[in-house]
Amino acid sequence: MIPEATHTSHIVVTINGRPESVEIDNRMSLLDLLRERLDLTGSKKGCDHGQCGACTLLIDGRRELGCLTLAVAAEGREVTTVEGLAEEGDLHPVQRAFIERDAFQCGYCTPGQICSAVGVLDEAAKGWPSRVTADVAAPAGPAGAELDAAEVRERMSGNLCRCAAYSNIVAAVLDAR
Repeated sequence: MIPEATHTSHIVVTINGRPESVEIDNRMSLLDLLRERLDLTGSKKGCDHGQCGACTLLIDGRRELGCLTLAVAAEGREVTTVEGLAEEGDLHPVQRAFIERDAFQCGYCTPGQICSAVGVLDEAAKGWPSRVTADVAAPAGPAGAELDAAEVRERMSGNLCRCAAYSNIVAAVLDAR
């Protein structure tokens, strides 16, 4: 006799510094877990196909798309949403730069843009090259990879904005570095 398959799992995932213990359907996306079960609605469901970046989160400090990540894959990992970027009531430097540069219009894509920008700045600080990096073999300087407008545009290219606030987004990312 074949045992009956179970379609749920119990997972523990750290979200914005707090461990969350939940029973979930194995097919649930991390985005749906955040929005529907944990009431963290900052991350948005745009296309639900990984094409727009509205659901960008940080998982173990790296940019990931919440709509394409199964919640079970987040077991034991550290997930940071836009709600978790501020520390002790102080906005993250990227959040402040987005406000100062008016880097949003309707705001729907803004949480994903902000999380992506935080990831971009970390990647650049580690010296990771991008497709437009002039010399990918050159060692990064003490401050990491050089960021200019072209680098920021390339690195942020997975995050779409229907309102076309791109010039202000690029300026905000450059300010925040």
